[in-house]
Amino acid sequence: MNTSGLNLPEAINAELPTIISKFKLDSPLRLAHFLAQAAHESGEFKIKNESLNYSTPERIAAVWPSRFNLDGTGGKLNAHDYVKNQEKLANAVYSNRNGNGDAASGDGFKFRGAGAIQLTGKDNFAAFSKSIGEDCVAHPELVATKYYLTSAAWFWDNKKLNDVADGGPTEEVVKSITKKVNGALTGYEDRLAHFKKYHAILSA
Repeated sequence: MNTSGLNLPEAINAELPTIISKFKLDSPLRLAHFLAQAAHESGEFKIKNESLNYSTPERIAAVWPSRFNLDGTGGKLNAHDYVKNQEKLANAVYSNRNGNGDAASGDGFKFRGAGAIQLTGKDNFAAFSKSIGEDCVAHPELVATKYYLTSAAWFWDNKKLNDVADGGPTEEVVKSITKKVNGALTGYEDRLAHFKKYHAILSA
């Protein structure tokens, strides 16, 4: 399987042989489905960490309506207090979830989404650390740097998405994988376009 025609960033190419072997992304179908999802989730492999730099309180309240409103009443947080403050917002929305401590622990920001498919939460960082034999809890920056693509492949493997990918080069399979990665069909058309491009190159 020739990956040279994919025109991926150098850092991505460096990780490819390892993930193809370790996570059995060893067919044009599997690798094309995986790369299509990773490319979309990461903005063409440019986004390293999840951005929580929201510029308006209205947007914060809309994204997390169960946690925020515009005046801090009813037991909710006041969204105005979190505008353009990524660290404070991450610590609020990811506190006491996925193994993270409370907002004061700083875990929410430390273990915010990282890597090509946004690994999130202390528990996931810990489980990934066991997989690679390196401590990404003590050094969470490794997920967004050294293991940028590997962390995404680990997520893929945990979700057993190779089995889904083996279903074929169809729109229905892309939809099924998108739902498992995204939870919905957000960005489906872009994911499909990436899949078709990568599959054509890898199958040539």
